[in-house]
Amino acid sequence: MATYTLPELPYDYAALAPVISPEIIELHHDKHHAAYVKGANDTLEQLAEARDKEAWGSITGLEKNLAFHLSGHILHSIYWHNMTGDGGGEPDEKDGVGELADALAESFGSYAGFKAQLTKAAATTQGSGWGVLAYEPVTGRLIVEQIYDHQGNVGQGSVPILVFDAWEHAFYLQYKNQKVDFIEAMWQVVNWQDVAKRYRSAQERANNLLLAP
Repeated sequence: MATYTLPELPYDYAALAPVISPEIIELHHDKHHAAYVKGANDTLEQLAEARDKEAWGSITGLEKNLAFHLSGHILHSIYWHNMTGDGGGEPDEKDGVGELADALAESFGSYAGFKAQLTKAAATTQGSGWGVLAYEPVTGRLIVEQIYDHQGNVGQGSVPILVFDAWEHAFYLQYKNQKVDFIEAMWQVVNWQDVAKRYRSAQERANNLLLAP
């Protein structure tokens, strides 16, 4: 059965400068993200060993570790593609992302309202975590989630389409303890084409994500 692998970056280390320095991108991807991939694979091996030996004393910790590392891997895999050096601005129809722009306005009242909510969610996450724009398949609307660690405080079935990493390793070398400044700067590199593609994909798969209304 396939295990998890570290995806390659879709750009070079310097592509998001000056918003995010090359040093941070290299450390974040090659060390931190890689650690989540290794952690997920190691935990799968430990769970297989527990099954073979019928030794379930550590099951709670192993399941928590799997959720932590796997969610970290998935969110980071989205994160890299959510950004581009040619990004930023406000999504609109002339850029081919009008459907996403309409959905943001419908779900949050306006783009400004959405931007303010996601900024606050990411900047005020207690400890380590993420601010996330997600597609919620029950109502078909977009919601903002404030995720602590990688996996906590999440609506079941929601699909992340835009993620802001608010862990200190994502910004501290450059922004020190000014998390708010980092989150504000992140808007300059949002890849709306990628977000719109994820939104369309989530809509298409909505019926597969949910077994009951």
